Amino acid sequence: MNRVPAFLSAAEVEEHLRSSSLLIPPLETALANFSSGPEGGVMQPVRTVVPVTKHRGYLGVMPAYSAAEDALTTKLVTFYEDRGITAVVPSHQATVLLFEPSNGTLLAVMDGNVITAKRTAAVSAIATKFLKPPSSEVLCILGAGVQAYSHYEIFTEQFSFKEVRIWNRTKENAEKFADTVQGEVQVCSSVQEAVAGADVIITVTLATEPILFGQWVKPGAHINAVGASRPDWRELDDELMKEAVLYVDSQEAALKESGDVLLSGAEIFAELGEVIKGVKPAHCEKTTVFKSLGMAVEDTVAAKLIYDSWSSGK
Repeated sequence: MNRVPAFLSAAEVEEHLRSSSLLIPPLETALANFSSGPEGGVMQPVRTVVPVTKHRGYLGVMPAYSAAEDALTTKLVTFYEDRGITAVVPSHQATVLLFEPSNGTLLAVMDGNVITAKRTAAVSAIATKFLKPPSSEVLCILGAGVQAYSHYEIFTEQFSFKEVRIWNRTKENAEKFADTVQGEVQVCSSVQEAVAGADVIITVTLATEPILFGQWVKPGAHINAVGASRPDWRELDDELMKEAVLYVDSQEAALKESGDVLLSGAEIFAELGEVIKGVKPAHCEKTTVFKSLGMAVEDTVAAKLIYDSWSSGK
C-alpha cells in the first residue's frame, strides 16, 4: 500500500526551521561538494525555465540529488512581474517535492517560500563570513521584501553590525520593515545615501536595470547580489561588476542566467564552494561581489533537514 505523501505548510516548515543559522553547516558542505564536481556527489542541472509570456511570468524547475544527505528533491518556483503590495499573491511562489531516493516514492510536498527565503539568506551569510572586510560595522539592505527580512534575521544573528540601513523604491515598505524587525534600522531616501560607507551591502530588489553603482561603494566592501535572476536583468553597474572580485554559487548557472554577469562581461573569479574548500582565496581585503542565483541543492539540504525534524516528532 502506497503511503500518502506528507504536506508541510509554510507554518510547519517554519516550525521545523526556526533559525536560518541551522542551515549554515550543511549548506557549507553542500556548496563545497557542488564545487568538487562529480566526486562531490551533487547532481544538479541548471534550472529549466518555462516562460509564461502572456502573463509576464515564468515557471522554474530545479531538481537535485545530494549523495551526502542521500536526498532527492525538485523545487517548482514561479515568478510573476508587477505584483505590488496590493497583489493577492506574492511575486514568487515555490513548492519543494522530496522523494525517497532509493525508489522514487514521493515523501513530502513542502511550501517552498520559507525554504527559499531562509536558504538564500544562509548562503549570503556564508559568503559574507568569508568575504566581508575584517572590521565590518555598517550593513546596508537594498529592498524590503521577503528576502530583506530573512537576510536581516540571519545577519543580525551571525554578525555584529553597529549600524543597519535600508532603502526601498517604495519608502513606506522600508519604514514598515524598520518598524517590524527587532533592532534599530535607519531608513534611507536614496541608494547612494544607504550605501555610503557601508561595509556589507545586500541587494534583494526586483530591479531590472542597475541601481547600485561602483562609484558609490566603499573600497573593500562586500556585496551580496541576490536579485536580478534573469539574463536580461541587473542590479549592479559595469564598473562595480568589473572592478570587484566576483564570486558566484555556480559558474555554469551564472553564465546562463545572471544579467549582472553576462551584460557586464565581468570575469568570475571563483565559486563560493571553492573558497569553502580552500582551493580559491577569499579576497576580503578587496571589493567583492557574491552573485547569488540560488541552487537546487540548497533546497535539497533544507528540505531534508525539515523533513527529518518533522519525522522525528511524529
